[in-house]
Amino acid sequence: MASNRANNKPDLFPGDLSEERFNEYLEEDHLAVDCEMMGLNPRRDRLCVVQICDSKNRVSLVQILPDQTEAPRLKKLFENPGIIKVFHFARMDTLFLRYRLGILTKGIFCTKIGSKLARTYTDRHGLRDIIREFFDETLDKKNQSSDWGAQTLTKDQIEYASGDVLFLISLSQKLTQILIREGRYELAQEAFQCLPVFNQIDWLQMENLFEH
Repeated sequence: MASNRANNKPDLFPGDLSEERFNEYLEEDHLAVDCEMMGLNPRRDRLCVVQICDSKNRVSLVQILPDQTEAPRLKKLFENPGIIKVFHFARMDTLFLRYRLGILTKGIFCTKIGSKLARTYTDRHGLRDIIREFFDETLDKKNQSSDWGAQTLTKDQIEYASGDVLFLISLSQKLTQILIREGRYELAQEAFQCLPVFNQIDWLQMENLFEH
């Protein structure tokens, strides 16, 4: 995995995937996906970058343009239930995809939810912690909070955005093994299917809906 990271050169696309890359991704059964935003409030902050990586480590960074409200190829890809989209904290990323680009993501695996159900021996479920445990790699998070809306991304931003998606497919496989072993795989699948409902609740800003 380390050598794949070092040699990987992501492709940047303005607004949407190219037809060629879209067709390449359609042949995959799993895709790693991550999003970068200006902030975490979907009513205020815009979606800036969508990162995608496939099993061949082909990384795409799609820069979402100001005032952009749709991305037809991303929509077709993410709404295809036959391709599993692997996120870390899918609740936030799918929320922005839904309300900024009109994409109702189908076929979701969330490594944060998977980690919480599988790795009950720890309370550290951040992506950096999980990657360190399973792959003995350290993700550099210094560019996590930066100006992702800039017209031109810096080299460090590109490397950061690429690094986040390169591990996700392998990570989902490792978590799946533990979930099956511990008898929680079906529960994880049911939790993933609840995410579109949580998107609507989060958009309505109805906190503590399930509390007494």
